[in-house]
Amino acid sequence: MEYVHAFWVGGLICALVQILLDKTKLMPGRIMVILVCLGAFLSSLGVYQPLVDFAHSGATVPLIGFGHLLFQGVKEAVDTQGILGIFTGGLTASAGGISAALIFGYLASICFQPKMKK
Repeated sequence: MEYVHAFWVGGLICALVQILLDKTKLMPGRIMVILVCLGAFLSSLGVYQPLVDFAHSGATVPLIGFGHLLFQGVKEAVDTQGILGIFTGGLTASAGGISAALIFGYLASICFQPKMKK
């Protein structure tokens, strides 16, 4: 049942973002920033964690989950390191995911022939 919940919650988030892309004139980069900020904001209110507990990767994999991860990292770092945690917490929490994205992106560029759009 966890897979079903992850699928429909992640699909709902992605569908709502697609509607936002189609119905507004916002550029994709701005929508990405809105999603990260919205994830951090909802996490700060304590609203997003119950969704993560319910849907697991269905709520953490979309970009809104990255904002949640950043906030959780900052919150934990501030609790342990004090005010300095504001600057280090988000990077520490997200380092594994960012590193994996860079490494796998590089490996994909080695395996395939990337081309510029014409």
